Amino acid sequence: MTRMTTADVPALDDLDWDALGARLDDDGVAATPPLLSRDRCDEITAMFDDDARFRSTVQMERVSFGIGRYRYFADPLPPLVQELRERVYPHLARVANGWNTALGEPGRFPDTHADYVAECADAGQHKPTPLVLRYGPGGYNCLHQDVYGDLVFPLQFLVMLSRPDVDFTGGESVFVEQRPRQQSRPTVLRPEQGQAVIFPVRQRPRRGSRGYHRVQMRHGVSAVHSGERNVLGIIFHNAR
Repeated sequence: MTRMTTADVPALDDLDWDALGARLDDDGVAATPPLLSRDRCDEITAMFDDDARFRSTVQMERVSFGIGRYRYFADPLPPLVQELRERVYPHLARVANGWNTALGEPGRFPDTHADYVAECADAGQHKPTPLVLRYGPGGYNCLHQDVYGDLVFPLQFLVMLSRPDVDFTGGESVFVEQRPRQQSRPTVLRPEQGQAVIFPVRQRPRRGSRGYHRVQMRHGVSAVHSGERNVLGIIFHNAR
């Protein structure tokens, strides 16, 4: 198995990370331009049926999470998934450290993902968390947060693998911000194939009239009307 080179995802090098960070600060959710080619998306989608690549499979109906199935990759991660995790992390770590400062949180996220994985291991979190999710007609995902242990990296990265209105209909990405003493604020995005969405795992700082305060975030997927929706999820902290 060969490691991916930067030529495989050249669009990552062209991203305006400052603009994405500002969007995350302002809105809590940010979408990138398309990053993965159709061939790369199809390559990851095809992995879903290869049992040897995964450490765990969750049938969502059985645990009342929704309707669909998702599978966590085993170590070693596929080179494409590993490279995305390693290359995206430093940019999001800068945002995460700014959020910690705004919220008065102690500590600092390290500059490299390898160092952060070592911190996860020290906390007893050894299991990789990148996953592929698959929804068929009627499939959906309840609003939730992806917390797998004491260490939680505050941002995650979703890449749409299927083509909206071609491979599936419905199935929008839903994000809900629970604001103190106010009604919750929903955001609905519909990423194209190869496009990524960055969003909070659990909470984010929000600027108010008296400075920053903490707001809770949850995310999910609306019902798929037809076809099959496949998504790659990159979570940066490991699980117990």
